[in-house]
Amino acid sequence: MVNHPPYSLVLTYTEDPQQLIMQAVDSARLAPLVGGIMEVPFFLDGDEFKFDDELARQLGVAVLNVIAAGRPGIKQCLALTQHPIDRSSDE
Repeated sequence: MVNHPPYSLVLTYTEDPQQLIMQAVDSARLAPLVGGIMEVPFFLDGDEFKFDDELARQLGVAVLNVIAAGRPGIKQCLALTQHPIDRSSDE
């Protein structure tokens, strides 16, 4: 396993070609650039949260909604369930 400093993830949507680009950036280097910029908190439930499929889904929905807020043309492409999806009693 590679030892690296804590990093943040920058996600960018490009139109030509249409793609999402992820960049891992050293958090300390990024901090001065993001000071005072819009923050979108994503709260984790309680002290014993788990990074599970539903949390990943909700995070993905939140990220795509933020991207669409800055690029209104993307809203027509979103076919997302905005609320948590109920789990069946079999799980």
